[in-house]
Amino acid sequence: MRVLGIDPGIAIAGFGFIDKNGHKLTPVQYGAITTEAHTPQEQRLVQIYESAGALMDRYKPDSVAVEKLFFNRNVTTAFAVGQARGVIILAAAQRGLPVAEYTPLQVKQSVVGYGKAEKRQVQEMVKMFLKLSAIPKPDDVADALAVAICHAHSAVLTNKINEVTNR
Repeated sequence: MRVLGIDPGIAIAGFGFIDKNGHKLTPVQYGAITTEAHTPQEQRLVQIYESAGALMDRYKPDSVAVEKLFFNRNVTTAFAVGQARGVIILAAAQRGLPVAEYTPLQVKQSVVGYGKAEKRQVQEMVKMFLKLSAIPKPDDVADALAVAICHAHSAVLTNKINEVTNR
């Protein structure tokens, strides 16, 4: 199963593709989609949409996992992140890909085992799970990989529940 994890943002949207085979998690590709601050908002959204779609076409995920927007004191930032999430979800939907959404608390709980874990703890666990030599940078990339790991763990549980329910 190949999962695309996304940490949405208007300036930086982190992405991470991982493969899950049994209990093994393997990084496939990860990085960031970036847009320039001086670019008009609508053009930044087009760049994110096109880049996300191109990544999905190239790496062919089975599903997409996106971090849910949590309340942000800066309403302007929250709206911009919400718009970035929207175009990424649209790109996935147009390709027929299922999209799962996880709160930061759910991601931390899944990756670290503690919902109030510090960012550094999450990053260290991402590095360990994926056997990386260093923590991916910028932070948005490590966050995207954490979302992908969370979904890989959740998808296994969901499949087992469905198997038991459908017997």
